[in-house]
Amino acid sequence: MPVEFKDYYATLGVSRDASEEDIKKAFRKLARQYHPDVAQDKKTAEEKFKEINEAYEVLGDPEKRKKYDELGARWQEGPGYEPPPGRQGGAWTSPDGTQTQEFHFDGTGFSDFFEQFFGRGGRYGGFEEAFHRGRGGGAEADFAQHGADIEGDLLVTLDEVLHGSSRTISLQRVDPRTGEGQTETIRVRIPHGVHDGQSIRVRGKGGQGSGGGESGDLYLRVRLAAHPDFRVRGSDLYYDLDLAPWEGVLGSSVTVPTLGGGQAKLRIPPGTNQGKQFRLRGQGLPRGRDGQRGDLYAVVVVQLPQHVSNEERALWEQLRRASGFNPRQD
Repeated sequence: MPVEFKDYYATLGVSRDASEEDIKKAFRKLARQYHPDVAQDKKTAEEKFKEINEAYEVLGDPEKRKKYDELGARWQEGPGYEPPPGRQGGAWTSPDGTQTQEFHFDGTGFSDFFEQFFGRGGRYGGFEEAFHRGRGGGAEADFAQHGADIEGDLLVTLDEVLHGSSRTISLQRVDPRTGEGQTETIRVRIPHGVHDGQSIRVRGKGGQGSGGGESGDLYLRVRLAAHPDFRVRGSDLYYDLDLAPWEGVLGSSVTVPTLGGGQAKLRIPPGTNQGKQFRLRGQGLPRGRDGQRGDLYAVVVVQLPQHVSNEERALWEQLRRASGFNPRQD
């Protein structure tokens, strides 16, 4: 079944030759604008936020971006694109070629296009094992066949990791030979403290068994949504703290955003260099179910003014003449 092509460059509003830094800046700007925590129309913002994250998931990764660019060149063949033969995507055919089924998700945070080419795409997992287990011995075993497991991706925000949530997704099972299908609504619980790459298991929502065999399970692999302010490393968060040169030299008092919309005060001591990290304990992601959290690290990034007035330039010249500091000497 053809899938709709997604123009990720248009989603982020950048050109196809945009640099990695340009893509990152575009994502951060849009993600702040449409983050559900700040937008007035939360439902519309949530959908837009997912689209922006999906685009950045691909364009922000050099390997995925290369694959996407190669794929995009072939989209001129028509409005839809059939995956090449053997592509797992959202379709599955049994080893003996007798059963074919196609799967589509809605509500996971990813489009069919992403699932087909960059995700797990409703892929059947472990069918070979299930197939042979159901045909392992005797007439009864030949008749009863256990349903296979289905795998997909689930976009989870950092706020959902912090508080936990539940998500309603739709799973559509389609026979590509007839185009007929059934859609099932599934409620998925996202546990507090879930981590990137973890699989959430929904029992009995996989492939249907036959001959009295049990249905398989649905496994949704968690993929953390990129955040406009924070980078994730395990249970810790990292935030780029922009400082003016005089703030690093003279010291300052600043506020740092924390996950969930709060703020923390931070004192910058005189002589703070580029790359200095300040640790805010317990302001990271949950480490587990015990309520303990990782830390938030504010990483100093000294920003230089790109445009200065004549008066400012004169003051910088005066400082250069008066200062005995030379960074190239010990």
